[in-house]
Amino acid sequence: MRKSFKLENLDCANCAAKMEAGINELPGVNKASISFMTSKLMIDTDAADAETLAAIVDAAQAVCTSYEKDCRIVR
Repeated sequence: MRKSFKLENLDCANCAAKMEAGINELPGVNKASISFMTSKLMIDTDAADAETLAAIVDAAQAVCTSYEKDCRIVR
């Protein structure tokens, strides 16, 4: 399953690269990519249900805020 999310308050291209690397290391994530120019996060996962996907997005949010405290994943 591929899901795309808007990122609010993404201000640093270097931080976006670090976020992408961190999200790619999360369990359940096959591939994640962040486009700094469009402020979009794409997550490819095998999550079959909404609850598992929500847990992955919550973990991705924690990664994002560890680099930019105001950055938020819009669901």
